[in-house]
Amino acid sequence: MPYFEGSDGTSLFYTDWGQGKPVVFVAGAWLSSSSWEFQMLPLSEQGLRCVAFDRRGHGRSDWVGHGFDYDTLADDLAALLDRLDLRDVTLVAHSMGGGEVIRYLSRHGYDRVSRVALIGTTAPLMRAAPDNPEGIAQEVFDAVEAGRIKDRPRWMAQNSQAFFATHLGNAVSAELMEWTIQRCLDCSAKAAVEVVRTAFSTDVREEAAAIRVPTLILHGDADDSAPVALCGQRLAKLVPDNVYKEYPLAGHGIFITHADAVNQDLLEFIGAAHR
Repeated sequence: MPYFEGSDGTSLFYTDWGQGKPVVFVAGAWLSSSSWEFQMLPLSEQGLRCVAFDRRGHGRSDWVGHGFDYDTLADDLAALLDRLDLRDVTLVAHSMGGGEVIRYLSRHGYDRVSRVALIGTTAPLMRAAPDNPEGIAQEVFDAVEAGRIKDRPRWMAQNSQAFFATHLGNAVSAELMEWTIQRCLDCSAKAAVEVVRTAFSTDVREEAAAIRVPTLILHGDADDSAPVALCGQRLAKLVPDNVYKEYPLAGHGIFITHADAVNQDLLEFIGAAHR
């Protein structure tokens, strides 16, 4: 199986399908490269080279107990792009992966990246602060975290329908829901805690406002994990050159429930960047 060394020598697994212009997928918290199958399979068959990797502590990568800050995670992404010598890359990120991509751009620049797609991302800042009063209070976050740590499998099962917003009519089979839960559980308990803390508390507002490549922002208006008013809409106001699309009745699992629409938007965005 293909592996590369992360920024500190951590062994990280990656998947590389197809040929053509490279698209690199960065998964959300708890999820690994396998979660992108609804994008990687069809897009690789449309003449794109689709690459995804398992974040440290996730999936088939080393389950180390450190390096879950955005600087280290961005450096891991840089190590992958360097290892495969990818250029003219479209970076596609879901959930906390958006923060990783934004930090990558501010930390490593634009030599390898020509465009960015941010899907249901937790950026730019979720935690409440004096200059972010609409954010989520720390004590609310702490209470949710405590419940999740106490019984992670049960917490995942109880929150799976909200992830897909099935209460709004998004059809997801019981088998697919269970499959997604298992993907979320396929990371270490340490990683499961630390990556969410990073996503919740890291402020990337200034970095988002400095993005210098075309950016596609897709967000569901029923996203409970990354509330659209706090995340998607604010990100769209910050990023200079962006196309913003809000999906009605879509939750955090938009890349699964609305895979066909997401894939079409990605194909059009990647194509538009080359006309």
